Amino acid sequence: MQRKGFIFDLDGVIVDTAKYHFLAWNKLAKTINISFTEEENEQLKGVSRVRSLEKILAWGNTEVSQDQFNELLIRKNDDYLTYIASMDSEEILPDVPRILNYLKEERQPIGLGSASKNARNILKKVGLFNDFHCVVDGTNVTKAKPDPEVFLMAADGLNMAAADCIVFEDSLAGVEAANIAGMVSIGIGEASVLHEANFVFTDFRQITNQFLQQLIKK
Repeated sequence: MQRKGFIFDLDGVIVDTAKYHFLAWNKLAKTINISFTEEENEQLKGVSRVRSLEKILAWGNTEVSQDQFNELLIRKNDDYLTYIASMDSEEILPDVPRILNYLKEERQPIGLGSASKNARNILKKVGLFNDFHCVVDGTNVTKAKPDPEVFLMAADGLNMAAADCIVFEDSLAGVEAANIAGMVSIGIGEASVLHEANFVFTDFRQITNQFLQQLIKK
C-alpha cells in the first residue's frame, strides 16, 4: 500500500480562527492607539505572536519596553482564548471532514503543523483531535514559518520522509516552508497570494477524492 504523509495547517485551513486573531489584535492595537486593518491581519497569517506584535508596533511607529511588550502578548492571548472558548464543530471549514475521512479510509498518515500554541485545544473543541496521528504546534517549535521546522517535525512524527509529504496551507509563509522542506505544497485560498504553491484551491470543496488518490500514488 502506498503511503504519503498529509500535513495540515490549522488556522484558515481546518478552522477559520483568523477572525478571532483579528478581533484580539484589533482590540489590543486600539489600547496603544494603533489603527489595525483586516488587510494587515492577512499579513499575520502563519506568523508567530511575537513577530505579529512586532509588525503591528512597526505599522504604528510605536515603541514599548520589553515588559510592556510581554504584557501585551499575554493580554492578546487572553482575549483570543476568550473568543475561541465557544468554538465547536460548526467552525470546521467546508469539506474538511470529507477529506480527513477519505485519508483515514485510505490509511494515510495525517499530521498537523501549526504555529498556534492553542492548536490541540482547538482540535479538541471542534472534535477533530483524534483524526490526527501527530500534532506539532507552537509549543513544540522554536522557528516560525517560512522556516520548515514545524513540517519537518510533523513528518518525523508520522515516520515519513519529507519528500513523501503533502502540506495544506493558507499562508504564503506556510507554502514557502513546505517548499523549503521539499514537500508538495497545496495552497488553500487565493492563487494571487499563494502562487508559489504546487497546487492552489479556493477551499477543500474543489479537491476531489480522485485528486487525493493521485497524490497518494505519485
